[in-house]
Amino acid sequence: MLLRDPVHGDIELNPAEVQIADLGIVQRLRGIKQLGTAHLVYPGALHTRFDHSVGVCAVAHEIVTALRHSGLHVAQDLETAIGIAALLHDVTHIPFGHTLEDERRLFDRHDEGSRLAQMFSGELGHALGRLGLREIVGHLLGLSSTESAPQWAKDIVSGCIDADLLDYLRRDSYFAGLTQNYDDRIFRCFAERDDRLVIRLARHGMERPDARSEIIGVLRLRYYLTERVYYHHTKVAAGAMISKAVEIAVAHGALAESDLLELNDWTLLDRLARCDIAGASALARRTTGRDLLKRGYVVSGRSVPLDQRIKWVAQYHESASTRAHIEAELANQLGLDFADVVVYCPALTMMKEATAPVETNRGVERLNNPGNEAFGEIGALQDRYAELWRFYVFVPAQAVSRTSTLAAEMLGVASELAPKSA
Repeated sequence: MLLRDPVHGDIELNPAEVQIADLGIVQRLRGIKQLGTAHLVYPGALHTRFDHSVGVCAVAHEIVTALRHSGLHVAQDLETAIGIAALLHDVTHIPFGHTLEDERRLFDRHDEGSRLAQMFSGELGHALGRLGLREIVGHLLGLSSTESAPQWAKDIVSGCIDADLLDYLRRDSYFAGLTQNYDDRIFRCFAERDDRLVIRLARHGMERPDARSEIIGVLRLRYYLTERVYYHHTKVAAGAMISKAVEIAVAHGALAESDLLELNDWTLLDRLARCDIAGASALARRTTGRDLLKRGYVVSGRSVPLDQRIKWVAQYHESASTRAHIEAELANQLGLDFADVVVYCPALTMMKEATAPVETNRGVERLNNPGNEAFGEIGALQDRYAELWRFYVFVPAQAVSRTSTLAAEMLGVASELAPKSA
């Protein structure tokens, strides 16, 4: 099957990939936007998890081709398994998954919970079994299996600099209307060493400045998109509102995690809006109408020392009860409904891509190893990335000024957000 993709051009899925892509459990990803609520800021960001999954499959084949050119023998059956695993890497995603799982921690991460095992016991597992690929694809996706695959093959699907990253950087930038990109030369840098997928920063005993530039370019693009898109405060506010609506609905028995695998972005918001739980319904309706809560309090890594950030993450990110307690206290003192106050405290921001394995004259090491020639630039990017961490309190517009003062008193750190002049 030949598909025309706006990012990669023509993508040809082989017969086995077509069979898997046509499963209902994969087709449902067409209803889940890749960037959640980012379309409220970047109207073109309507691309889906399905689009992305097909792109990841295509990039995985590109990496395999590059490895073959580097001299690695890759059996055709293994490449087929890698392509299908890449196609399925997001199959367990739920609507607004990163927001619900990573940011408010309502559910286990899609790639760490039991959802994939459940899917493999149903139509997905049966389809892979008919293709003779159930065990190896399961292994590539992180399930325990009787059949193993090389670690470098797993790295293509889920590594530091992998097919997933190289698709979503291009795709997200394109649909957000941004012009940043990386060069295809990055694919010439891939190799297998010690059973790992590595970036070659040295060849024939000499350092490769071109390879170093390419990988730094990828990391800069990762930083840029995080700053401009992934952490945009409007996107964060809308996502936080949806998360709290889901949290309230779950607490009242109006929604369960299992329901989310049957819903897409629109049907979830519709279900929340129509439910009998006032707070959840109001938040969903406001989000759909882009009547968003405002930033009443904001602090970042610039004003909150690392030890304090770690403490707050433990209190307000990892503990739902502690977060609910401060939300209730703020709501009470501000005279607002509980649903009208949303505390947003993400995990500490870390650039995992900076830990990618690379080959230098010293052997295989991590990209951010202090002995690496690229260390200075990588270290600076890591520091800037860490500073993107933001702690927010979102409230209705009329409560912004009071929230800034009250939250500062409760938390002991003044808000960085200056009040708007009249």
